[in-house]
Amino acid sequence: MVVYLQVEELTKSFGDLVLFDKISFGIAQGQRVGLIAKNGTGKTTLLNILAGREGYDAGRITFRRDLRVGYLEQAPHYPEQLTVLEACFYHGNSVVDLIREYEQCMETEGNPGLDDLLERMEHAKAWDYERRAKQVLSQLKIRDFDQPVGQLSGGQLKRVALANVLINEPDLLILDEPTNHLDLDMTEWLEGYLGRGNLSLLMVTHDRYFLDRVCSEILELDRQGVYSYKGNYAYYLQKRQERIEATNAEIARANNLYRTELEWMRRMPQARGHKARYREEAFYELEKVAKQRLYDKSVKLDVKAAYIGSKIFEADHLCKRFGDRVLLDDFSYIFSRYEKMGIVGDNGTGKSTFLKLLMGLEQPDSGTLDIGETVRFGYYSQEGLQFDEQMKVIDVVADIAEVIELGDGRRLTASQFLQHFLFSPETQHSYVYKLSGGERRRLYLCSVLMRNPNFLVLDEPTNDLDIVTLQVLEEYLQAFKGCVIVVSHDRYFMDKVVDHLLVFKGQGDIRDFPGNYSDYRDWKQEKEEHERQESKPREEKKPLRTRTNEKRRLTFKERREMEQLEQDIAALETEKKQIEEALCSGALSVDELTEKSKRLPLLNDELDEKSMRWLELSEVEG
Repeated sequence: MVVYLQVEELTKSFGDLVLFDKISFGIAQGQRVGLIAKNGTGKTTLLNILAGREGYDAGRITFRRDLRVGYLEQAPHYPEQLTVLEACFYHGNSVVDLIREYEQCMETEGNPGLDDLLERMEHAKAWDYERRAKQVLSQLKIRDFDQPVGQLSGGQLKRVALANVLINEPDLLILDEPTNHLDLDMTEWLEGYLGRGNLSLLMVTHDRYFLDRVCSEILELDRQGVYSYKGNYAYYLQKRQERIEATNAEIARANNLYRTELEWMRRMPQARGHKARYREEAFYELEKVAKQRLYDKSVKLDVKAAYIGSKIFEADHLCKRFGDRVLLDDFSYIFSRYEKMGIVGDNGTGKSTFLKLLMGLEQPDSGTLDIGETVRFGYYSQEGLQFDEQMKVIDVVADIAEVIELGDGRRLTASQFLQHFLFSPETQHSYVYKLSGGERRRLYLCSVLMRNPNFLVLDEPTNDLDIVTLQVLEEYLQAFKGCVIVVSHDRYFMDKVVDHLLVFKGQGDIRDFPGNYSDYRDWKQEKEEHERQESKPREEKKPLRTRTNEKRRLTFKERREMEQLEQDIAALETEKKQIEEALCSGALSVDELTEKSKRLPLLNDELDEKSMRWLELSEVEG
């Protein structure tokens, strides 16, 4: 097996904070590895180090010679004046460099070295590069190829960067949250794309279905070390739990022995022989183990929601549109008590607008929305992530509530509540500006939940949250004694939390589906397969013909058809020759190249079809 990447004894720290200490791992050809860790423990930093964007304190990183590496960073940047298509050529590879060399040659008088360039372009299939770029962009629902990058949203820019990485076809892909800002169709397309061929991959993702279907190995960053699991996500969960139980047992044994040894050390024997010195050295090793913090046991956070009455909200003939885009068209719905609804649909179909209508942040064009008097919303939105950077984490939450009621006289302090959402005491007393992107989202989530709402409205809560936090949030929502509406592209999360879906299909077409996302996906696939079968023309059974010794003669109509075919084939072959010569001439613009590259395969298909028919007729004639 060819080793593509070898990491040895890698160490990285920021001041007193050690992210990882002497970690080692490797990635071989064909390996697909998922990297898992809590927010703030160094996932993105590690990827940046491997991509050469950040330095490290000690260790060694070795890539195979001439290895082509593609890196999708979490927040990509491009010059704003570039078009979408130009951005796909921005972080280049050998093919892009060859195309630039060709364009430079064409702009130079006399076109020096053109023959050699044309041969290299043909060998590298460079003529096809722009078509491939447009194909991948279209799959990611970016269709305005001339739009300036500066006009794109953050999500669109991430998709352009993903297209850029994929079309370069590197030997090793390093992807940081590739499914962020992808809708469900795009995510499933990307699963299929990465599942083909002998790709090598190192990826950070919180999408557990995506992780399961794409990766065959899990790397976990935990407590400054790295642990490898040769299996999918389900296997990782099982083996991680076994590791945690073994570690906790080791720490407990070390603590029992530590107390005994500590007494011996305090007696400070004056004359220490060889055995005493050995025991003293062993004591310090034991102390390191004993002072490790035990892994927190899984505790269900059963928070008491405020009372909610039987009337939640009633939507009556709601309509909403922006220009030609219809988001809601005569939509009516009565929401039930304790209902947990998921909302799915392509980007731009109106999911977030629907939530804003519910929250009173947008007004409908017509229709009414009647909300019950006892409803207390907790709203998590994509735009709501705003904090005073100079505040401490504990103060952000304590300003909302010092304690949170659990019911039955039980209470949690702000600090205890933060610990449930994986903020250590050290992090709680750190400043907001020191938090990672995922930690900020976790803090925002805590600030929403601590207000004791009885109706949670969550717009993409899973973006940038680590898998451990998602598990905590899933348990919280499963036990939540109130109503929930959640918009998310995380299929695993939706399956765990919601009991039915609203499917936004676009142009005001909204369907209620009674089941979770996996149920909907299975139903959708069966429906599409049934429609495909129905759309196939029914084949008429031809009567069996007894073979005789007589040869069948061509009819007049078939003879005319054969003559016409000969003329068509000659014309098509002439056109094909002209296109091939034009492609090799080097005198075409990029648009002409694209047009002729698209025409050539269609031409070949038509030639094959007509040639096959001519052969059938000629056999009858012969």
